Amino acid sequence: MNTGKIHNPASVAAKKACILKVIVLLLTLTGCNQETLYLHYAFKAAGDNKSELKAVLKHYRTEERDAEKLKAARYLIANMPAHYSYRDTAAINSYYRTALQILGTGPSPDWQRDTLRQISDREYAGVTRDIISDVEIITADYLIYSIDRAFREWRTRPWAKHLTYSEFRDWILPYKVTELQSLDAWRDTLSLHYSDSLRTVPASDGQRNSIYGAIEIARNEIHTKQSDIGLRVIWEDRGSIPMRSADTWVRMTYGSCLDYVTMGVAVFRSMGLPAAIDQVPMWGRNSDGHSWYVFPSDRGKETPTINSLIVPAGFGFYPYERIPKIWRNTYTINREIVKYRNTAKYVHPFELCRQDVTDHYCRTSDVSIETDKSIKLKDRKYVYIAMLMNAGGPHWRILDLGRMRYGKACFKNMGRNMLYIALGYDGRNLVPISHPFILHKDGSVEYIPTDRQMSNLQTVSNAQPDIQADGTSRTISMDLRRKYYESYNVVDMRRRILGGKLQCSDHPDFKDALTLYTIETTEIPDKIMLDPSRSYRYWRYLSPNGSWGSIAELSFYDNTRTRLNGRGIANPEADQDAIERAYDGNLLSNFEVNRADGNWVGMDMGKPVKVSYFSLSPRSDDNDICPGNEYELLCFNGEEWYSLGYRVAEGNTLHYDNIPTNTLLWLRNYTRGNNERPFIISDDGEIEWW
Repeated sequence: MNTGKIHNPASVAAKKACILKVIVLLLTLTGCNQETLYLHYAFKAAGDNKSELKAVLKHYRTEERDAEKLKAARYLIANMPAHYSYRDTAAINSYYRTALQILGTGPSPDWQRDTLRQISDREYAGVTRDIISDVEIITADYLIYSIDRAFREWRTRPWAKHLTYSEFRDWILPYKVTELQSLDAWRDTLSLHYSDSLRTVPASDGQRNSIYGAIEIARNEIHTKQSDIGLRVIWEDRGSIPMRSADTWVRMTYGSCLDYVTMGVAVFRSMGLPAAIDQVPMWGRNSDGHSWYVFPSDRGKETPTINSLIVPAGFGFYPYERIPKIWRNTYTINREIVKYRNTAKYVHPFELCRQDVTDHYCRTSDVSIETDKSIKLKDRKYVYIAMLMNAGGPHWRILDLGRMRYGKACFKNMGRNMLYIALGYDGRNLVPISHPFILHKDGSVEYIPTDRQMSNLQTVSNAQPDIQADGTSRTISMDLRRKYYESYNVVDMRRRILGGKLQCSDHPDFKDALTLYTIETTEIPDKIMLDPSRSYRYWRYLSPNGSWGSIAELSFYDNTRTRLNGRGIANPEADQDAIERAYDGNLLSNFEVNRADGNWVGMDMGKPVKVSYFSLSPRSDDNDICPGNEYELLCFNGEEWYSLGYRVAEGNTLHYDNIPTNTLLWLRNYTRGNNERPFIISDDGEIEWW
């Protein structure tokens, strides 16, 4: 039985949460948002390093006497306790020197990543576990250098001079872009390496005098130079120790979207170009998250990108994705999170420096959710909102915190068209305290019924849709075809088989071809039966015009269910590799031809044979039911997920009886694949994915 544990990334956040003895000091500031008090406690947290911080303030009060720089220094110091670096600078610098010897060498960026992962695991594992607050180690010289350098860019660059102080403070000023970044001369190193194009664009060029234009010039140079040395965007969760120094950024040949975006923002800020990093922790119907950079245009409009540094900014921002939350990485401490950490009985490891910008991207709602009053909570003040993700099965992942008010769980700024649940702390664990609910596009809330007795239902063979004695649980008998929703790309690929034909002939050029079957629906059966009057040597699938021939797999069988093997053939424009991909058993490799019309793929059997049925898989995402894979259907009863039965798929559908309707379901594949999402089946058998 699946217990439906709450997904809690405590192992990651514990490292950050325990960095800082300084955070304990900050927690004493509950209810206070005055910067002077935060400055006072920053000095206290600095310990023996307090003199370095005070030297910075003295410098701008009595030596340089710049009121704006003094204000900036006070801001940076007041928020510094939440930012941290590696304690062992000698060790991390040694690792970076090793990385510089490996980056750009060897057979590929993948090899470089794997080599550095082995080195970091073997020789530098302790480095990443030993971190210290910047307030304890930063020097006066470095902070003064960083402030002066940022102000010089703001006050002299044609694309930055119009920014207000607040905009400059948030988008350019901070002495680092990310945690664990080396306190090196990154502004000098990066601006020198990546500003060739900006220096050569004529001063009269309007592009050079706008933020968008200058960022595009710089972005294109970054992308070109990174591509020249090797560029590999990786999706793995764990690589080597990430590159966080200016020298390694210049040589970086691989990294995640966050790695490249972080490097890009550092480059932009080094040139006085305002930029920040925004992140979605997970998409509305996808367990993955994403990071990108955003900047304010000259018109004051925030302009996001969509994919690290590869494409220009301003393209349509993921129009098909649903967005629950978007967080901006900031330098400013979120005082509400500090207050929460000080007063909550359970402390979830939320980032201390983040700003909720969800409403900058999409329509949002503040919601008040009905809760189960029978659940005894240890903490009646704070509650949590979560979404389902796949982590070896369905797990509730926390997105944000809320407050209990008059018995309701209240959350702010939530993305719409999403399925959520409210959680509370019972003294031992986070537990569901509400029904799962859908926040619809119009802002209305729909609760998904759960029956805590549903797990007592028995699977009855050939049962018909029924209503239980208590009237709460209707069930249905139906076939399931997928474990994941169909993306717009999958739908497009399926449409490409409509009108396709299965044909046979006595001639290799298929003159006088006989059509035995025409595909009229995208939900084709696993076995498409044929009834030829006699045997033929040549058999093929003829794709409809405009389809580029797209299919994933094709196979032929005789009346003994034996798969027929022959020589793969196709129209002359298809190469041998494309033909082989139609028969390799891999649903993620595809037969496709570089022309839209007149394509076909088939088999020369070597002699006349009679095909009794064939199987065709359209190009897809490998989330269809796959013969031979092991599946389990799960149902959520309000507390946990219980099983409706295991199946080993015999075809491209799974049959289940007594499936509860109008409640939350999940189909697991134990054989392969990571994409799984919850769904709800209506009384008439329609599936809605969430």
